[in-house]
Amino acid sequence: MALPPYRDDGAPASVRIPKIEQDDRVLGPFTARQAAGLTAVFVLVWAGWLLARPWTPGVMYLVFAAPVAGLGVAVSLMTRDGMHLGQMIAAALRHARAPKRLAPPPEVPTDYPDWLDPAWTRAAGPEPAPLVLPAEELDGTGVLRLGKDGMCALAVCGTVNFALRTGPEQAALTAAFARFLNSATGPVQILTSARPVDLGRHTAALRERAGGLPHPALEDAALAHADFLDRLAEGRDLLERRVVLAVREMGRADAAADRAAARAAEAARALAAADLAVRPLDARQAAVVLAAALDPDSGPVGERRDAHPGRPV
Repeated sequence: MALPPYRDDGAPASVRIPKIEQDDRVLGPFTARQAAGLTAVFVLVWAGWLLARPWTPGVMYLVFAAPVAGLGVAVSLMTRDGMHLGQMIAAALRHARAPKRLAPPPEVPTDYPDWLDPAWTRAAGPEPAPLVLPAEELDGTGVLRLGKDGMCALAVCGTVNFALRTGPEQAALTAAFARFLNSATGPVQILTSARPVDLGRHTAALRERAGGLPHPALEDAALAHADFLDRLAEGRDLLERRVVLAVREMGRADAAADRAAARAAEAARALAAADLAVRPLDARQAAVVLAAALDPDSGPVGERRDAHPGRPV
């Protein structure tokens, strides 16, 4: 892949990214969906006028038809963040009908005790619906089985300080990442999250090992660094940034799980060219990542307990 062009001062020139998912325009500036929607609005308004003309004055019909036509035009033409207004309305209706409180099946109450006041049960609102997650099993190799959605392999990805690189270095990193995206043969998701981090165990281990250093100056430096970390933790809310790479393969057979694991390993090799350290997760590490994703407020990273496959997380 060719590197992007540069200006005379060495900074990379702006490159416009094509919108490859944009629908084709079939009638003037309108796409096929927009043209069909506008045609339906026109036919509906015209048919309504033909039916109402014998009994309704034109001005009165225009008063009633204008809001309907305006709504139809808005649904046909308006888009935001790649979604048209019809999709947003459908999503809002699904959200309004969906239960707002979910709980794992063992924790869903089936009935209330007889001694409980019915007014309290009504005030508590509707009972939580069963929480059904797509994940069915985490096998011994760290591959997540998603049932009809296939298999998913997870990997922890490092980060690169892009701002400290020169223009040519930024272009090389971007080209390496673009090659990784172009080589993807299936769905790939990049998840970025931040969680509180506890440095207490790290500073305690640093002080414990400081006495074994070969020189007193090294011991003093280690203790000073531990004191600095303690002051830093007291004055700021420290966060750990985690980037997780999820690679998915369709199919329920073990071959799909093998392909997902192989693609995660290939991603690690491809992203190494972009100075990104990618480490595929085994079963235990994947369980810890999933537990943190399901319960982000479970506590600082330093206090998190390990989870294991086959146990609730």
